[in-house]
Amino acid sequence: MPARPVGRLAARRKGVLPVIRAGTALVDITPPAGLALSGFAARSEPALGAHDPLTVRAVVVENTALLVADVIGLHGDMARRIRERCALPANNVVVAALHTHGGPVSMMGRLSQQADKAYLERLETACVHAIDKAVATARPARLTGGWGADPGVARNRRHADGPVDSALPVLRIHDTAGDPMAVITAYACHPVVLGADNRLWTADYPHYVRERLEAANPGAMALFLTGCAADANTGHSAHASISLASSPYRSFESAQSYGERIADAARQANETPLGEHISVENQILRLGFDRREEEPPGVLAERWRCERETADPARAALLTHWIAWATDIAGRTPAPVEARVSLLNWGGMPIVALPGEIFAETALQIRQAVSGRPAFVIGFAEDNPGYIPPAREYRFGGYEVDEAHRYYGQPATFASGSAEALAAAAIVLLSGRTD
Repeated sequence: MPARPVGRLAARRKGVLPVIRAGTALVDITPPAGLALSGFAARSEPALGAHDPLTVRAVVVENTALLVADVIGLHGDMARRIRERCALPANNVVVAALHTHGGPVSMMGRLSQQADKAYLERLETACVHAIDKAVATARPARLTGGWGADPGVARNRRHADGPVDSALPVLRIHDTAGDPMAVITAYACHPVVLGADNRLWTADYPHYVRERLEAANPGAMALFLTGCAADANTGHSAHASISLASSPYRSFESAQSYGERIADAARQANETPLGEHISVENQILRLGFDRREEEPPGVLAERWRCERETADPARAALLTHWIAWATDIAGRTPAPVEARVSLLNWGGMPIVALPGEIFAETALQIRQAVSGRPAFVIGFAEDNPGYIPPAREYRFGGYEVDEAHRYYGQPATFASGSAEALAAAAIVLLSGRTD
């Protein structure tokens, strides 16, 4: 989209920030008690109620939009319908999920659980309504951006000294009177402080990030985006979640502590005026799969059935999902998945949006292309088809490489090189090339 030039040069010469039009909207999507929670194979009991409201939050800048829903993921088909149904051009909209593990089943045919069709319809409509409401309420505004200091929350859960994307970009939107409209930040840490024993709807630690930022900016809506957190959380392994046992380290108190630490770092971010150029670019890739399992599906299913007979309840629940995968999914011929990489440019602040569960290495590779400038690099955008590991991670195996595709309902692991292809596409967009 070409920049809107009216009045910009004169305003800049007078030392006034360029004016754009921006709007925000928040829509409640908290499900009723009794629906299934998503995010832990070990958890089979439904939700008892809500700890904090689940929401859809949208920010519109000129004729582009960024939306995040408090669910574990969105299917690409739903994201496409949201973009096509809303008031803006479909290619100008980025739809993302928070990836909370305290939300409802939100993707048909994914994460080994039946989705409630009525809730999926409500979720989709809420996303469309949020974008349209933000469009309808847009008013003249100004953008500023900067970096927050590393809050020191995320840990690489696969390697003791492994990389994390510690960046904390912050984008603020004020109206022309100087009143805050939105505070946007992102951090690469799995929203999985709460464990499988939790049965309350919750946005996990991002709830507390947003709550604290909004308290510090009265009248503003806080938008939290989850970065490339496939291999990052607050310090436990993925396999540690195959348990229904409670832990003081995986509690709402811990989530609040982590969330407020991130919010405080974001509040102290520097604030630099951004420009008037607003644009969006997208690139579509097709990602293939590679089988990791050496045994035939029937052999695997029988072995897991035998193991399940003496397994503890949490492990037995996991094995039940794996048996269903071996029986119903493993024999399918893997079809390539369409992956959409997007780049929003809001006044010189890049927002790179990638599908699926992306590792820190990929985010850091993309960040090299912006030479240390503030930038958002987020995952769980448009589609969440599973983990997409960097090539060097395949030799280590583990949940994210060898097992997670079963829970996601995929016949195999994404092929080595998929993450690098996504990074390359993002870097092309950042370079301004379209070839």
